[in-house]
Amino acid sequence: MSEEKVEGRADVEEEVVPKICLVLDGWVKKIGEWASWLNGILVIVIIVQVVLRYVFGRGLVSLEELEWHLYAVGIMLGLSYCLTTDSHIRLDIFHVNFSRRTKEVVEVLGILFLVLPFAFIVFAHSLDFVYESIRVNEHSDAPLGLPFRWIIKSFIPIGFGLLMVAGLSRAIRGVAYLVGARRRS
Repeated sequence: MSEEKVEGRADVEEEVVPKICLVLDGWVKKIGEWASWLNGILVIVIIVQVVLRYVFGRGLVSLEELEWHLYAVGIMLGLSYCLTTDSHIRLDIFHVNFSRRTKEVVEVLGILFLVLPFAFIVFAHSLDFVYESIRVNEHSDAPLGLPFRWIIKSFIPIGFGLLMVAGLSRAIRGVAYLVGARRRS
């Protein structure tokens, strides 16, 4: 397995990161950066909906549903981006006081026993959910709502699949650090 050196945070020494992690992280980051543009579109849709409703006295159901869909896609794709960039929420009360080795052990165990199993269960169960939506060509219950509900539902397995990729990459990175730390000591 090929490895590359990457400068870590200011409080952490230079770290050797397996190349597979760099590839997976780069892929997830590109998708996350693409998805971040959806927030701009979401803001525009919200502004248009507010103007239509409060200035012209008429809102559109399809725009309201589009807001929900854009927000959902942003969340589904943003989960993996947050894990990859280490910008997810954690209980810093304890984490900040841990040594780097302890942080990595907790991170790897958390990913292996919490993140990956949960993401896999949601991913596996969402496939039938999406399939059924495609099979019946599901659309909004609202008369003027959006068609093709399967598109938004398909982001559930996509999002959790990306979360598994990001989790696997982070776990590999953590194990590589622990193995390297053991060799250094």
